Amino acid sequence: MLDGWARRRIDPVFDIIGSRLAAAGASANGVTLAAFAVGMAAAVAIAQGWYLAGLILLAASRLGDGLDGAVARINGKTDLGGYLDIVLDFAFYGAIPIAFVLADPAANAVAGAVLVFAFYVNGASFLAYAVMAEKRKLETQARGAKSLFFTTGLAEATETLAVFVAFCLFPRWFAPLAYIFAAVTLYTALSRIVLAGRTFR
Repeated sequence: MLDGWARRRIDPVFDIIGSRLAAAGASANGVTLAAFAVGMAAAVAIAQGWYLAGLILLAASRLGDGLDGAVARINGKTDLGGYLDIVLDFAFYGAIPIAFVLADPAANAVAGAVLVFAFYVNGASFLAYAVMAEKRKLETQARGAKSLFFTTGLAEATETLAVFVAFCLFPRWFAPLAYIFAAVTLYTALSRIVLAGRTFR
């Protein structure tokens, strides 16, 4: 929901940094892989109970996730780059809740499982919609130029990042926050299913 608002404000900064990275010889795929590695380091830190370190690494990872697109806009986009970006994003989104489960299984296991389930359903609705949209040659610029058809919703990258930051700042509140965000994420998936019913009928 907030991705469009956020992108209008941060994309100009990303474009400046991305142009410098590209000039230094960085590739978009290299930035994507580096951002993912930092994201996994964040998950490891969180699983150890090092929430502040996890927060810093998490923020650095998402900075890299924004920069890969900026580099790609300069060097040229590729199907492999778009594929890597979406697959590693979903891997990161699953790793963070699991890290909180590992940090405190007794308190977080059920809520973490519910949140990962919601991410799974939402991811399936997102990717299946993209496949059907490509089959019908549909296009959208709702979130800028993307490698695949990008449907919007209540739970997008900005909201997910905000919730992950809240998890790190208030780890004892992980369970209630996870349940709430799982409900928001499932609502997003349901709204996309309704949209698919109207679009692909």
